[in-house]
Amino acid sequence: MPFLLSPLPYPEDALAPAISARTVGLHHGVHHRGYIDTLNALVGDGPMSGMSLEEIVRKSGGPGAAPGLFNNAGQALNHDHYWSSMRPAGGGEPTGALQVRLESDFGGLPAFKAAFLAAALGQFGSGWVWLVWKSTAQALAVEATANADSPMVRGDVPLLAIDVWEHAYYLDYQSARAGYVTAVVETLLNWEWAEGQFLKARG
Repeated sequence: MPFLLSPLPYPEDALAPAISARTVGLHHGVHHRGYIDTLNALVGDGPMSGMSLEEIVRKSGGPGAAPGLFNNAGQALNHDHYWSSMRPAGGGEPTGALQVRLESDFGGLPAFKAAFLAAALGQFGSGWVWLVWKSTAQALAVEATANADSPMVRGDVPLLAIDVWEHAYYLDYQSARAGYVTAVVETLLNWEWAEGQFLKARG
């Protein structure tokens, strides 16, 4: 079966005013769909046919890398994480086990937010900023990745993702990436989803 574009978990206008319906519609319906369509054409009936999106990302980004496959599979998967990382009337504070780890690994929510914003602004060109669970170190970390790269390639677990490609914010913020990232962090982050990802990663 070909890969399908995952539906948004909310209406296109649900993230406004932080992200407009126009931006969400273009981002999901054109950019995200484009990665899915190209991925299906590249996979075809080849050796990766029948694999999950996660498997293709890991295999095409590892030894014997296949850049075309990796770029489109990575972007398809990264966007799935991105849409899940936000919710209407989000933001606020995490709770439970994730809140405890943010305190121990970052020194609290304000320090995490500062590190997250710094990583987003420090990412040169297109890419992503992540809150990840580092499987080897058994700790939370903030990371930025370029283009279609994902922490999953290195065995880590994404808990939150923000797209810092210009198509994610240019219509609403022009070149003001800081305004976009701040709005997402303060009003849209889906801490409930992040907590679920964290608990699954911890087993």
